[in-house]
Amino acid sequence: MRIQFALLSVAFSALSAVVATSPAKANCYENFGCTDSEYFAAQQLEQASCQVLWEVRNTIFKERGYCFGTAKAVKAFGNAGCLYHDVARVPRNDFERANISAIKEVESSKGC
Repeated sequence: MRIQFALLSVAFSALSAVVATSPAKANCYENFGCTDSEYFAAQQLEQASCQVLWEVRNTIFKERGYCFGTAKAVKAFGNAGCLYHDVARVPRNDFERANISAIKEVESSKGC
C-alpha cells in the first residue's frame, strides 16, 4: 500500500509539473472573438484603445508560453510557467499569427 501511494505521489508530482508549465488556454473577447480559433476583424480592433490592443496581443503570447522581458509586460502578465524567451520560437497557429499581425497593423495606424 505504501509503495502504491508513493508511486501515485510521484506520478501526481510529475503531472503537476507538466500542467504548471503548460501555456494557458486561449482567451475569448466579446468584441473580437477567441484568440486561437477566430480571425479578428480590423474594424473591431480599430475601436479598441492602444492599451487594449497591447493587452490582447500580449495575451496571445502569454497563452503560448512567452517569457516577457519588459517590466510593463512582466507586471501585467508575469512569467510563471513561461517556456520561450525568443518570440520567434513561440508556437502559434494561423489564427494567432493573423490576429497578432492585424493588431500590430491597427496599433501602427493608430500610432500606439
